[in-house]
Amino acid sequence: MNFGDAIQALKNGKRVARAGWNGKNMYLELQHPDEHSKMTLPYIYMRTVQGDFVPWLASQTDVLSDDWITVETL
Repeated sequence: MNFGDAIQALKNGKRVARAGWNGKNMYLELQHPDEHSKMTLPYIYMRTVQGDFVPWLASQTDVLSDDWITVETL
């Protein structure tokens, strides 16, 4: 799927990743802050190979790629 499809999948509660990513178990997810969060707007975060969670921004390559896939919960 393309980047637009991946964004829609995130909005629908799915996790997405790029088939071209080399790391195992890496994915993106959309976070909706709650009353305990310091964030006030939704944001996308990435699960890294090490299992850490970090804020994520798309590169031009990510935006123009057609190798996006949905991934199941680990």
